[in-house]
Amino acid sequence: MIFRQFYLPSLGHASYLVGDEETGRALILDAQRDVTGYFETARAEGLRICYAIDTHGHNDYLSGISEVAARSDVELLGFHEACLGYDHRTVKDGELIEIGDIGIEVLHTPGHTPEHVSLLVHDRSAGDEPTMLLSGGALLVGDLGRPDLLGGPDEARSAARDLCHTIQEKILWRLPDHVEVFPTHVAGSLCGANIGSRLSTTVGYERKTNEVLARVSSSEEFVDECLRLDNLPAVPPYWRRMRAQNLAGPKLLGVLPEPPSLKPYEVVGAVAEGAVMLDARSPEAFAGGHIPGALNVGLSTSFATWAGTVLEEDAAVLLVLDEPRQLWEATWQLLRTGYDLPVGWLSGGMQAWRTSGEAVEALEMIAVRDLKARLDGGDVTVLDVRQPAEWADGHIAGATLITGAELPARSGELPLGDPVAVVCGSGYRSAVMSSLLRARGHKRVFNVIGGMSAWSNAGLPLEHD
Repeated sequence: MIFRQFYLPSLGHASYLVGDEETGRALILDAQRDVTGYFETARAEGLRICYAIDTHGHNDYLSGISEVAARSDVELLGFHEACLGYDHRTVKDGELIEIGDIGIEVLHTPGHTPEHVSLLVHDRSAGDEPTMLLSGGALLVGDLGRPDLLGGPDEARSAARDLCHTIQEKILWRLPDHVEVFPTHVAGSLCGANIGSRLSTTVGYERKTNEVLARVSSSEEFVDECLRLDNLPAVPPYWRRMRAQNLAGPKLLGVLPEPPSLKPYEVVGAVAEGAVMLDARSPEAFAGGHIPGALNVGLSTSFATWAGTVLEEDAAVLLVLDEPRQLWEATWQLLRTGYDLPVGWLSGGMQAWRTSGEAVEALEMIAVRDLKARLDGGDVTVLDVRQPAEWADGHIAGATLITGAELPARSGELPLGDPVAVVCGSGYRSAVMSSLLRARGHKRVFNVIGGMSAWSNAGLPLEHD
């Protein structure tokens, strides 16, 4: 058996290729939107991709399943109870997909979503026991997939009950300890509260160490634990769009043209026509000088999530980059979360902008001891944009909690004239949200250098919830 994992840190997403050496056939699970890597791997291993399937209608990224089928003669599979809008062959719970010496059993594992399936892989060349479980968003590394994404409290509670049955009956009670578990939602994903840093686990290890399972002794306790919303991360607004597009079948990208480089005067014209400046430089570089009205999302492993948080669905994006070689890295991260190609990027970067004579703004950064002095003087409001669990672990007295995921919809709660110091864990998220507030008319905004890590390391006082 040939097995490969493809990991996208920017989305906490893992996808998989499972191939049979004898027949040369392979299956792709939960493909990312850029499918080139799967075909390169298949080519190198002498494989032909024959099947592709998604474990569920994903909320956190656009699937590449349509792209896989467009590249080659690939049969798309889908669970028979899923309402899929693309051509596929339906499969049912317990059905076996035969690929030479490999048997791939479809398990209906609802909870994270109603139509969710996991794939139990049997490598007959190694024996009769199952080898691995591709668990999607059911059993994660040290965690479980969240059940609260598709409705209100009643729907979430019903989904949590389904997840309880899935974990207990389909996985823990059925599978041997040695079975390796490879989830789709891994480190970096918001589809769990405390996903571990490793990219795989085993059934036995989770049985002994999974903290969610360790804290419960009954089905209702399991449900309550899954629905500890104060422990679950707030989700970005773009997630509301992803599932419907994935179930329908994401539109094909086709041949992607090169986003054009634009001179400063062309950028000015594009902005006048409604384009949004997305500055992908570091928080420090952005603070030192940026195009007025630009949003700052530093190009990092979190870029896709936070770009999807601050950009409107139909945003025409203009990029500001540190270096031209970053263009396609940023572009693909935007494409994976449903945005169109950027309408262009600033040729020559900020140096070209500054020397063109156009206006430049700065964003003030404030050290934690200076912030403490301002708080003692009562002349600043602290806005904490971290997740609820981070807030509960310790926050600045008198601070206001509005998670970064919620701030785009709630920024109007902050009076325009009041000075606001924005804080997160280390300064990245607060830079994003500071730029958002500035773009929406807040002039007195400070990004807290080093965030709550710096505050704690300086020995400054914390409150705990």
